Amino acid sequence: MTARTISAAQPSLADPAKVQRLRLLTFNMQVGMPTAHYGHYLTGAWRHLLPSKSVRRNLDRIAELARDYDVVALQEADAGSLRTASVNQIEYLARRAGFDHWRLGVNRNLGPFAQHALGVLSRVPLSDVQHHALPGQVPGRGALEVTLQTPAHHPLQLVIAHLALGRGTRSRQIEYLARLAREQHDTLLLGDLNCEPEELAQHPGLQKLGFRIIHDSPTYPSWRPRRSIDQVLAGPGVITQTCLVLPDRLSDHLAVATEVQLRPR
Repeated sequence: MTARTISAAQPSLADPAKVQRLRLLTFNMQVGMPTAHYGHYLTGAWRHLLPSKSVRRNLDRIAELARDYDVVALQEADAGSLRTASVNQIEYLARRAGFDHWRLGVNRNLGPFAQHALGVLSRVPLSDVQHHALPGQVPGRGALEVTLQTPAHHPLQLVIAHLALGRGTRSRQIEYLARLAREQHDTLLLGDLNCEPEELAQHPGLQKLGFRIIHDSPTYPSWRPRRSIDQVLAGPGVITQTCLVLPDRLSDHLAVATEVQLRPR
């Protein structure tokens, strides 16, 4: 497995010594495009190529949602291209929502036309940040690995992923993600995994490590949720307090929120 390091984030103003719990959000933001029904995939397709005022307004709504959380994992963001008027959406949301730390990894680089990216916003410092290109015949799927470290607690490893649509390729990608889990860390695997909880529960790589699925509520499509494909999986030792699918319709996916109790050293 190979990985590359991501550029540094902004300096932190938080006091990590006082952190006991973390409120986490995972969200496929669909490049900030508001989508209310299947017809919008056709009528709004031009927004994948050109900038839109409605996208910028929706980014501000996403920032308002993110403001209530300590860590936000984002999928289908854009790192700055023609369709966003060169705005790095991860950086924009971090500044708008008041996060001191942010990182991103580009999954698919289409030059000036699109920079498909994963991102993370955080109120506590991030370390060991790496972006991984996931296996598959068609390139463009990835995972962003980060570690959250506070002075009095065990490290919490986050693996943020956006997986393939095909089951065979997705199975290989999940196996890759399972191998990223560090024995000395508590680990959360979260993101748009493009599969239902049953498929994850049956995967031998996740079974072997003892990962558990902490919700099975539908998240897609946002206007009439039927499929539970946006997931949070907790490794052994991770204490989750709650897990909720939020009703805010800010993309074609609904966001998933959870709270994690940090484990004292």
